[in-house]
Parts: sequence; structure tokens; C-alpha cells
Amino acid sequence: MDVPEVRYAERRDGRSVAYQTFGQGAVDLVFCWGFVSHLDLQWTNPDLTRFFEGLSSFCRVTVYDKVGTGLSDPIEHGPTLDERAEDIRAVMDAAGLDRAAIFAESEAGPTGVLFATKFPERVRSLILFGSIIKAVPTPEEAANMGLSSDVMERKWKEMDAVLNDWGKARSLELLAPSVAQNAIWKRGFSTFERASASPSMARALIEIYRQIDVTGILSAVSAPTLILHRTGDWVPVECGRYMKDRIPNAKYVELEGSDHIIALGDYRTILDECQRFLTGAVMPAPADRALLTLLFTDIVASTARAAQLGDAAWRQVLERHHDTAQSRIADLGGRLVKSTGDGVLAVFDRPARAIECATTLVRQLGDLGIEIRAGIHTGECEVLGDDVGGLAVHVGARVGSLAAAGEVLVSSTVKDLVIGSGIGFSDRGQHELKGVPDRWQLYAVGDKQQVARVEPPAPHMTLGDRVTVRLARWAPGAMRTANAFATRGSG
Repeated sequence: MDVPEVRYAERRDGRSVAYQTFGQGAVDLVFCWGFVSHLDLQWTNPDLTRFFEGLSSFCRVTVYDKVGTGLSDPIEHGPTLDERAEDIRAVMDAAGLDRAAIFAESEAGPTGVLFATKFPERVRSLILFGSIIKAVPTPEEAANMGLSSDVMERKWKEMDAVLNDWGKARSLELLAPSVAQNAIWKRGFSTFERASASPSMARALIEIYRQIDVTGILSAVSAPTLILHRTGDWVPVECGRYMKDRIPNAKYVELEGSDHIIALGDYRTILDECQRFLTGAVMPAPADRALLTLLFTDIVASTARAAQLGDAAWRQVLERHHDTAQSRIADLGGRLVKSTGDGVLAVFDRPARAIECATTLVRQLGDLGIEIRAGIHTGECEVLGDDVGGLAVHVGARVGSLAAAGEVLVSSTVKDLVIGSGIGFSDRGQHELKGVPDRWQLYAVGDKQQVARVEPPAPHMTLGDRVTVRLARWAPGAMRTANAFATRGSG
């Protein structure tokens, strides 16, 4: 999906709240992040993007960074619950939402509860995921919730350890154990932590959360409410069960899993429950799809050459071409999908590997007297057994058909994905691709280039952080695709 424009709402105190609106669904929904967030960086994560794409299929979604985090204005203190409710009001006013569903996850749960009780006329329904209700319950309250008396205090000590190492992705150990050892997630989440909040703001937020208590107003929620909670969540599942018994007529769904991050694990079940709750129906699950880089090759002037050589000699040319292509594709971690008669279709997990394969084949087959051309495109494909289909396949084939003899032509998507690799490109302009909508910017692969140096960073954000945040604004789709490829191959 296209990354939505960042807009700004103004609170009554003059602070600006960054927000985005996307989706074509019939239900207006405001999504409230919990601890920290960053509107630009969220679109570089394929899991979060996939979740928002699903949500936007039946909702018109507005998401924001609360003041003090992400792209919103900084403040000198941790925002109170009232201030956080004011964030929602300001964003709804700016987005023209008189009434909306409120989707509050994690620490935003109490904010959603408070907003629903303060402004019931503006809340059509309330969804709470992995929500806390009282950060440090008394022993008696803990017993009423079914918790041991010290469990929450122990959990806040775990969070203190995260704050002591802020910017090193230690929060994944608590909030996303399924990916906590994944090198790509750790690197990306380290940047996310540092960009979304300074160390002092992160600590101020946690100190405010430790004072949260909305147990006394749960019964005042009048909006239809859906409560979702995973059994192994860092926020104890007993919190969800406690809310179920105290919010009037709330629907409660308990889910398997231990990830607190909503877009991981059984995200599809979450989307189905939300869609059923908000619309009364669930759309069928989409077909299997995968993000792939497609390489098309074909022999230049093959018809004329076949006529010139005769059938027997031409078969030998095709065999040499096929054997060489199959060998190089396998060497570079690709998969040969099929022969296209006088060429091949192959798929790769990494676009740079596809480019290397194509340039190698142009050279090696040229040495054998076989002149080829190649086209490369990256996109989401339908997985049809051993075959692939979908618009991306058509785009790749059309790109290849426009390449000159001995040329490797790529789409702008591929070029964006290999930023920083040193691969050189020549602009080949915009083209209409037969049977494919829109005009497409194409580039020819050239010689290696020297990678430009970047200026040093400021205090708590590293050089890589600043480059990542800039790329998140300039080429979020490319970063998301690169992260999807890298995560798939990382343990």
C-alpha cells in the first residue's frame, strides 16, 4: 500500500500531534499505539504494514504518534492520561471524525477507556488489545485479578532493565519473544526505539504508566467493547479477564501466543475478530502471496537465429543457455521457475542477487556467442505451487521485453531496494507497460559506484538511525521489502 501523508493536529495547549489516515473501509477507526511509535518507521516493517493493510480493508484508519513520541511535538514530561485522551480528541477533530471506533493497544488501553467514558458520544465502539488496567495493583487487587501479589512489580523491574539499555532492542525480549533473537528485527527495533523516544522520555512514559489505574471507571464504558488478549502476553492475561467481567456486555476473545506486538503471531485472527465485531462479517483469507524478485531473460532475435541455424543447432544453443542459467541461478540462491522457450523466469529473495545473476549471465552467455537481455522487478506474487502469478510477474516480463541486447533493465522498485549497494544505474525514463496500469520508471544496470558518506549523528541516535529514518521517509516501500527479504533469511 502507498504510505499515507503525515498531517498534524493541534491540541488545545498548542502541541502538534502527527497522524496519518488510510483505507477505504466503511468504519472510521482511530488506532492508538501504546508505549512508543514512529509513523514513518512503522511502514518499513513488513509485519506492521501487513497488519495495517488488513485493518484498512474494512476500516478507514487514523493512526497517530502521541505527543512526546515519534513525529509529534516533544514535551518536557511524561504525558498524563488526560493529555493522551486530548491527543485522540485533537486528531479526530483534525481528521473530521465526529464519531469513530477506538482501537487501543497495550498502554493505550487505559487511554481508550478514559476517552470512551469522557466522550461517549464520539466512540461508536472500543477495541482493547493486550491492555493494562492498573500497573501496580495492591495484594488484594492482585488476588481479585487472579495474579500473584508481586507479579506486576517484577514485570516493571524487567522494564527498568530495558530502559537502562534503551536503544538496544531489549524490549523485544518482553514484547516479542518470537523474534527477539532475529538479527534483522533487533537491528530495526534498536533504531525504532531511539527514533521514537529519547531515553529520558521513554523512562518518563514508564513512570507515568506505573501510576495508571482505570479499574474504577471500567463499569462506566457504554460503547460496545471487544477485548483481545494473548495467553502468554507480557501483560498478564488476567488483566483481560478482569476487564471482561467489569466492562458492561464486553466481548472477550482469548488468543494463543506470547507476543505483545499486535502484528506478530495470529494477527489474522485478530483482524477477523475485529472485522466481525465492527461489521458483522469476515472476508475470506487472501491467497498465498510472497514478496519476490523476478528475473526474466530471453535470447535476442531468437526467431531469426533459429531459422538461420536450423532445428538441431538451435536446440544445442537453447541447452547451453538453459544449463548456464540454471547453474548461475542456483549459485546465487535463486530458483528457476520455468523455461519460457528462449529464456527463463527465476525468483530470488534478494534483488541484488538477481542483478548479479543477470549481469553474470549476460557476460557468460555472451562468451558462448548467445546474446541475451534481462528484466528484473520486485513485487508481491501469488504462489501457485512451483509457479508464480500476479501483476508483478506481468510487470517483470514487460520490463524484460524493453531491454536492449546485452542490457539488464530494472524497475524503480528494484533500484530503490539496492540503495547503498554501490550498483550503478542509468535512467531509461518512464514507460507504459503493455497490459499494466500506470507509467513505470526504468533503469539500466551499470558499473559499480562509490557509496557516499553520511554526516555523523547527534546524541542518542546513531548514524545508521538517521539514515534509516530518512530512507523511511523517502523510500518506505523499498525498506519494507528489504526487511521482508532479510527477516525471512535470518534466525
